[in-house]
Amino acid sequence: EVQVVESGGGLVQAGGSLRLSCAVSGATLDDGLAIAWFRQGPGRNREGLACMSRSDGTSYVANAVRGRFSISGDNAKNTVYLQMNSLEPEDTAVYLCVAEPEVSCLVRPPQVYWGQGTQVTVSS
Repeated sequence: EVQVVESGGGLVQAGGSLRLSCAVSGATLDDGLAIAWFRQGPGRNREGLACMSRSDGTSYVANAVRGRFSISGDNAKNTVYLQMNSLEPEDTAVYLCVAEPEVSCLVRPPQVYWGQGTQVTVSS
């Protein structure tokens, strides 16, 4: 079974950067996995941030964070990253990654294998 584990969260000052990692086990990225990053802030709905798919090579970054966040993958480490720059207090949330095979990011984000999340707190 596919499992994903997030790491890299923490406390950072506004304007700072963090790189979150989503380590995948039970499958390799090149098995056609799609990986997406979401976040859920206090009292807010879950929000999709970025997606990449090895199934068809598609990817996207949500308009709300485009220009500050980027997604990338490392096949050798079987890990997908979310690079976050120019962080703002409004970025404070639990960040989660999710995986699913054979999904195009242009159709819908993956929905099946969720991690537990990593907390990101941005102080002003």
